[in-house]
Amino acid sequence: MPSFDGLAGGAVIALAVALDFGLGDPPGWPHPVRWMGAAITAFERLVRRRVQSPRGLRAAGAVLAVGLPVLTWLLATAALALAAAVHPFVGFVLAVSMAYTCVSLKGLAGAVSTVGAHLRSGDLEGARAAVAHIVGRETEALDAQEIAGAAVESAAENTSDGVTAPLLYLALGGPALALAYKAVNTADSMIGYRDTRYADFGRTAARLDDFCNWIPARLTALLLVLAAALSGQSGRGAWRAARRDARMHDSPNAGWPEAAAAGALGVTLGGPATYGGAVRTRAVLGSGGGAPAAEHVARAVRLTWLAGGLAAGCAVFLRVALA
Repeated sequence: MPSFDGLAGGAVIALAVALDFGLGDPPGWPHPVRWMGAAITAFERLVRRRVQSPRGLRAAGAVLAVGLPVLTWLLATAALALAAAVHPFVGFVLAVSMAYTCVSLKGLAGAVSTVGAHLRSGDLEGARAAVAHIVGRETEALDAQEIAGAAVESAAENTSDGVTAPLLYLALGGPALALAYKAVNTADSMIGYRDTRYADFGRTAARLDDFCNWIPARLTALLLVLAAALSGQSGRGAWRAARRDARMHDSPNAGWPEAAAAGALGVTLGGPATYGGAVRTRAVLGSGGGAPAAEHVARAVRLTWLAGGLAAGCAVFLRVALA
């Protein structure tokens, strides 16, 4: 597309990241992910009124998991083509606007920083409430160390899902492909669970998200290693922990950035966590490290910012190189 060719494509990515750095995701602004979430909720409600069998739920879930990103890509591609036909500058502005909605570095850093601020002030209730916004586990009974660990894990994993992955797909295929990825990731975050409700309906969404994040998760681990080395933290520890511990995680992807963060910060992550009233045994990442604390949350935020900046630079370079 003309608005994403050559140097213009690199400029789209750079401006999108700059907008995210400056504005984040202002509450109340229209956002494609919210529309995707509404579509997922409406489709699930429709399906569950008509389908009860596991086979039927798996089929309907597959239609949703594949159909939503395909439809998103088609609509975004059509909108960009129409805007470019009106005027190249209109197409460029729309491309930047779309790309901006795909990157969530400032929002992630801000949410994790809020958890750390509550911990530093000794406000455990506030910290529990804040961390509940960024993790899927139950947080009501978490102590300070568990809250800090959850925040660090979220910072690491979401650096991959919310920063590296969309930037990679922006570089490879422009805003339409990045939005399609966001549709995949949104479906996984809403229905890609192994519990009784979603084991069938969310199966394809979870597997498709695993596939789409396979490369970004490993790239994020490398970026965290480099960020740790550049920021005076343990790049060597991040590298060793990622190589040693990442594959022990029950997710094929999340273990890579989480293990790298654990090694960089010199802490232990993972261990038991409660989801839906059931305690899940999780691998321990960063074995030999200390217990996480508020200071590690702040350091994890710095790693997230630096790794995100590195990812943005790599995405711009890749887009220009591909053009």
